[in-house]
Order: sequence, then C-alpha cells, then structure tokens
Amino acid sequence: MERVLDTFLDLVRISSPTGQESRVAAYVAEALREAGCEVRFDDTRALTGADTGNLIAVLSGSLEGGVLAFSAHMDCVQPCEGVEPVVTGGLVRSAGDTILGGDDKVGLAAIIEAVRRLTENGEAHRPLKLLLTVSEEEGLLGAKALAPEDAASSLCLVLDADGPVGGIVVGAPSHYTFEATFGGRAAHAGVEPEKGISAIAMAADAIGRMKLGRLDDHTTANIGSIAGGSATNVVAPSCRVTGECRSLDPLRAEAVRDSLDTAMRDAAAAAGGTVMTEWDHAYNGFTVPVDSSEVRSVMRACEAIGVAAHTYTTGGGSDANVFATHGIPTLVLGTGMTSVHSTDETLEVVELERLADLLVALATAPGL
Repeated sequence: MERVLDTFLDLVRISSPTGQESRVAAYVAEALREAGCEVRFDDTRALTGADTGNLIAVLSGSLEGGVLAFSAHMDCVQPCEGVEPVVTGGLVRSAGDTILGGDDKVGLAAIIEAVRRLTENGEAHRPLKLLLTVSEEEGLLGAKALAPEDAASSLCLVLDADGPVGGIVVGAPSHYTFEATFGGRAAHAGVEPEKGISAIAMAADAIGRMKLGRLDDHTTANIGSIAGGSATNVVAPSCRVTGECRSLDPLRAEAVRDSLDTAMRDAAAAAGGTVMTEWDHAYNGFTVPVDSSEVRSVMRACEAIGVAAHTYTTGGGSDANVFATHGIPTLVLGTGMTSVHSTDETLEVVELERLADLLVALATAPGL
C-alpha cells in the first residue's frame, strides 16, 4: 500500500491554488492514462478562469449497474504552495506553515490507486467515469461549468468530506450569499453631524434586526464582513456588508434570505438612506433517503472492507450539490482528512488506504 501514499505525497507537493490546477491535472491525467483510462479536458477555462479545464476520464467495464462516477477537485485553499509533507507514526501533516492539501488530494490519490488496481488485477468492474474538477474552493466553478452530459452517471460519489472513511453525506444545504451597499450622506462629524446619515449606523441597525447563527437544526445565517467609512471625523456615506444563509430545507433558505433582505431595507428606510442588495444563489441543496438503494450499496461496500458506515447531513456544500441538481443520484463520502483548510490538517495513512479499498469494492459490486 506504499504506492497510494507515494501518490498522495507527490500530489500535495504540487502547488494547486484555485485557478492554477494545471500541474496537478497533468500529473493525474498521465497516471490515469497509464492505468488504462481515456482522458480528456473540457473547454471551460473561459467560464472558470482556471488555467486548465475539468478532467474527465473513462474506464470501460463489464459489470451491470450503469456508470459509476467518482469525483474529486484539484484545487486547494491557500496557503497551499510549497507544501512539504511529513509522515510520522502513520500520520501525514505539513512540515511548515501551509495546509497539507488533503482536501481534496486524498480523493485524487485514492481514485488513481483504485483504477490502477482494477486494471492490474483484471477483476470485472462497472464502467467508471472520473470527474476531477477545478475551482471548487471558490464557488464550485468547475462543477458548475461542467456539461451535464459529462457528469451523467447512475451514481456519483464525491470524495470530499472530512471524517473517517465510512461517513456518507446524505444531505447538504441550499446556499444564498449577499453583498449589500448602504448609502448615507457625508458630513463633518464634529461640526455638523446632524446633516449626515451614517451608512455604518444603518448597517449596524440592519444586523441588529437579523436572526443570525444557528436558526434551527438545519438552518444557519451569518454576516461575514462589514466595511465602510474613511476617517473618524466624517459621517460615513457608504458601508458594504456581506453575508449568507443556508438550509437543508430550500423553502426555509428562501424565507431566511427574504428576512435578511427585509432587515436591510427596513434599516435603510428608517435612517433615510438607501441600500442595494445583490443576492447569489450559490447552489441548490440535496437530500438522499437513508434507505435508498444508493446508500445501501455504499454501506454494503463499507461492510465488505470492514469499515463501519454511518450517514449524516452537513452544513457545507461541495460539487455534489451541482451534480445532484442535474438529477444525478449523488452522495459525498468521508475521506479521512481532518482539520481541513488549516495548517493543523492531518491524514492517517490507514484512512487513505481504506478509501482506495472502498472505491475498488464499489466498482466491483454489480448493480446498486
């Protein structure tokens, strides 16, 4: 099993911040071609701004059950340049002030290893489609640009959840983000503040009217940033606020969006100012019944490799949200990564091995 670890170490040493995935893509493409896949890149760079397209690979198979898709993304959050991995006591971490990059290079390494084993062993398996996307970390841009027909499959398994192998994400939220610009009127704060309308005060009033944090078991709202003003002696004429809301219930997400918008408009009106709000529907949510054939098939594969399976929902989004919107049965799998997006990120080598084992078990199990 040293090979899959070596592959992972190779991958994390290749810098791939969002939009600069071409070197990782070239490594993965070569490995998959050598393992017997047909590999191509789509023409989505103009849409994503990345220096390469999404990588789509196909491995023909003879088992029934339709095409099984495995997906992972090729970009990492910063700081991810100059990663030097260290392996100690079965644990991989970064040696410096960078992330490790397990999100999502653990998925890439496991996919490469699974394909290698399937072709080397000659064991019958289902037709596989490998969807390796760009710019996931900044808005799921690669998955959104990917043609729906390129993602088409009987089941898509996105390898992008933290926690131990065996975790199965069966639900993720609908997500809205906003940017609001409050407009007031400038005045000298010490000489004639009465003539001014503070955009910062308007924004503060708006935030005070909002219900934020965890609103219920499946719904959250947050203010992410507030910025405005120029000097202590000037009543601020403008202020910018960003925020978001998300919920597993799409109607609840819409209701919270509307309540946040109303709070901002009411605050602006009360102060005699203005507000312009720009909302973005970042992605749709999805839910999969825990007793569905798709979930049961993953649970059986976990049992086959001796891993305890469990289902759960998440408050975060992934490429799975986009694929599910296309009507593709989609689940997100735990990959073993921990403390992602931080310099404390680690990965147990045994979890990397288990993930590759799970992919092989899924590929060699006919049907759903």
